[in-house]
Amino acid sequence: MKKIISLRQMGDNQGGLIKKIKPGGEMSRRIREMGIVPGAEILIMGRAPLKDPVAIKIKDFTLTLRNNEADYIMVEIDA
Repeated sequence: MKKIISLRQMGDNQGGLIKKIKPGGEMSRRIREMGIVPGAEILIMGRAPLKDPVAIKIKDFTLTLRNNEADYIMVEIDA
């Protein structure tokens, strides 16, 4: 069974498929420019000690996102 959650809610070493980026003007555009687009596979690599930022692997590179950015990204995971 599949479930859609925000990237912020995902756990370490959990993967999924990006389903949508919530509308958010400048923030949404910036996220897409980093290569985070619907249809891309994503993997949570880890989090900082205070849970912010989060390191993600997408395509062949690793990015870090703040939690407020991660809230805009909706991911389909296996439930």
